[in-house]
Amino acid sequence: MKEITQLDLNLLKALDALLDECNVTRAASRLGVTQPAMSGMLTRLRENFGDPLFVRAKHGIVPTQRALALSAPLKQVISEIGALLQAPDFDPLTANITFTIAATDYALRAVALPFLSALKQQAPHIRIALVPVDDKQVQLQLERGDIDLALLTPASTPPDLHAKNLFDEHYVCALRQGHPAMQGRKQLTVSQLCELDHALVSYTGGGFRGVTDEALEKLGQQRQVSLSVKSFIILPEILRASDMVAILPSRLVAGMDDLMVFDPPIEVPGFTKVAAWHERTHRDVAHRWLRELLFTQCAAAKT
Repeated sequence: MKEITQLDLNLLKALDALLDECNVTRAASRLGVTQPAMSGMLTRLRENFGDPLFVRAKHGIVPTQRALALSAPLKQVISEIGALLQAPDFDPLTANITFTIAATDYALRAVALPFLSALKQQAPHIRIALVPVDDKQVQLQLERGDIDLALLTPASTPPDLHAKNLFDEHYVCALRQGHPAMQGRKQLTVSQLCELDHALVSYTGGGFRGVTDEALEKLGQQRQVSLSVKSFIILPEILRASDMVAILPSRLVAGMDDLMVFDPPIEVPGFTKVAAWHERTHRDVAHRWLRELLFTQCAAAKT
């Protein structure tokens, strides 16, 4: 039995041309090779298939029964090889694919929610699995295909990944509408801010200190933090139900009418949000489309 490794796949196109043309000269012209080269390919085809394949006739050559039997499966193989070499078609309206995106809860609120709304309109059958991001495992997860995209910061993005900055985030003060500290005010001084009861988000959990405290200390000021939570998502609810204040990323509270939001009286360093993905999906047409939609939505949602 012949092995596929013994057959030059380029010979299949030669056999297909010979079957269609039944003429060595015309088949050679069709493939853009010389007549001697085509004759050489026919000799190799005969050796591989153990059959003359074509015999001389009055007006060229005619196929043997073996060659005729090869005609239909040969065209199917050539068509399938051609399809294999073509980039797959992707239509968002009909695509039925599942993508897994790793994100912090902040990224879920600030990035994923507006992105998912646009995705549902443009690609109604695509499914998205949102999973917690694990900075220590993210590169391995992307390599293995456990996740397709990760929403990170520059500091947490492994250097071997493809990455694109989505936006630069800044911090704002947020407290409930009707808060007694804001009676007749639209802003707070540093001293007034420090007099309030503060809540913060501790990314690792249990911490009562953050970038705001570092900024205050440079001014010789200190605030009282009485609540530490690990999730950004719960904090707006806490602010609505109490007289606490929090200094939060602006996109987290954008559009929340029941909260007062204003710039803090101190300069708090912001951060950059990054989308990261692996080389294995870098050129895939569906993944490229998904990433472009994400980039577009983040750009449109600038605050």
